[in-house]
Amino acid sequence: MKKLLLIIVTLHLSVANAVADSSLYSGEVVVAGQTEADRNEALPEALIQVLQKLSGQREIPLSPALDDALNNAARFLRSYRYTRVGLTAADGSVTEELRMVAQFMQPEVDRIVQNIGLQRWRQERPAVQIWVIIDDGLNRKLKPLEFGYAWESMEEIAAMRGLPVSWPELDEEALQLVDMRLVWGGFTDYLVERGAPEDGVAIIAARREGPQWTVRWNLASVGQSWSWQTNNFELMYALAEGMHQMADQIAASNAIAASEQGSWTIDLRIGGLNSANAYINCLEYLQNLSLVNSVEIVGADPDRVHFRLQLNASAEHLSEAFERGSVLLPAAAGSEYEYEFLR
Repeated sequence: MKKLLLIIVTLHLSVANAVADSSLYSGEVVVAGQTEADRNEALPEALIQVLQKLSGQREIPLSPALDDALNNAARFLRSYRYTRVGLTAADGSVTEELRMVAQFMQPEVDRIVQNIGLQRWRQERPAVQIWVIIDDGLNRKLKPLEFGYAWESMEEIAAMRGLPVSWPELDEEALQLVDMRLVWGGFTDYLVERGAPEDGVAIIAARREGPQWTVRWNLASVGQSWSWQTNNFELMYALAEGMHQMADQIAASNAIAASEQGSWTIDLRIGGLNSANAYINCLEYLQNLSLVNSVEIVGADPDRVHFRLQLNASAEHLSEAFERGSVLLPAAAGSEYEYEFLR
């Protein structure tokens, strides 16, 4: 059986090289042109954006280590390309920006995160489904088309912060069945009961009060909830600040402190791997966890496989990841590293 597992491992080693979400290691920056000087000027800003995505911190604290990384940003560059992005204004006009998308090398950037002493936002990030309700004084509408420029801005900020988001997709019939009073009231549980994702849903209720917009935010994500309010004379800016706060809240609740990062080795025994497919799926699950640097097979018997994991964070975070992933179930009470494979 061990020989069979080793053969399967050889066939699936490529999975380990694709663990990280590559978009988290890319930064997108507006540039004046495509010259080498334009690129070199934009690279530090692109690297800052990557550090913001990985850490979840809106502001990266100044330090000599950060200065050194920014001054040598070109050394960490893996590839780059250019793209033109159309931005919609409030009056409906569209302007075009030229942007450079810089992809940085994962191992080097991970070392920068450690050298600077940044927290690390887990890379397993469920998308937050966003429900935006606008009260125009007469009706309450879900994501009205006339504010399309604001929705684009929200998506841009989410991408810049490394926060996956989605919008509800409802036809007219499904929309009529939604109790907009409960949505306006911020009852995220009501939306989850109606099929919104349990891992993340946000209700954003906005109305104009006098000359400015007041926006109320209710966010539920992975068993936690938050509420806050933003205000601005422009709806887009009130929404932008709220999106940043959403990323701040979710990142802080899923971050690994710098003091908990490093190198750990644990042995893990997993049962329930009663077919080659089950074993492959379990192996890929372990390899795709951002906490896991490598997976080694130590041994196998008819009812259990013995893995050795090299971790980049303290072991208690692995138990939390298993609990959230709902793929491995503790085999017995008090047996921290004995698990059964569920799917």
